[in-house]
Amino acid sequence: MADVVARTQEIVGMVKGKEGVLVQVFEELQEEFGCLPGEALEVVSKELRISLAEVYGVASFYTRFYFSPRGKNIVRVCTGTACHVRGAGRILTKLEDGLGLKSGETSPDLKYTLETVSCVGCCALAPVVVINDRTQRVLDASRVLAELRRSEQVDQS
Repeated sequence: MADVVARTQEIVGMVKGKEGVLVQVFEELQEEFGCLPGEALEVVSKELRISLAEVYGVASFYTRFYFSPRGKNIVRVCTGTACHVRGAGRILTKLEDGLGLKSGETSPDLKYTLETVSCVGCCALAPVVVINDRTQRVLDASRVLAELRRSEQVDQS
């Protein structure tokens, strides 16, 4: 915790006294810690003299900020209309079972985060899954699981 506090003070110190720096500070904190730890947000609140409620309000407004660590592999299942109609629910269930996670969860080993998204704009390819910013059409969730397992083995060698 002391490291979080000290490093947050350094990050905030670089922009202290400037206007409109809150989002920039969040970006740097998330880059540093992989999320926005509560202790860091308390330091931000004190150092920038912004209420803790406002700090959390701004951080929670943006979907790109997270309050807990996320997995190395972010798996997003599109559940928009076209994907839903073409089996996104079935794919999500298979991925949940295969990864041992529910949507919105991160594995304890921080290898995977499983999420749903409303639409990724690839309706003609539906159903789609986005793995670490790579969008792919998915007709069989077991292929996605196999791909994730293969990438795990490659990373370990």
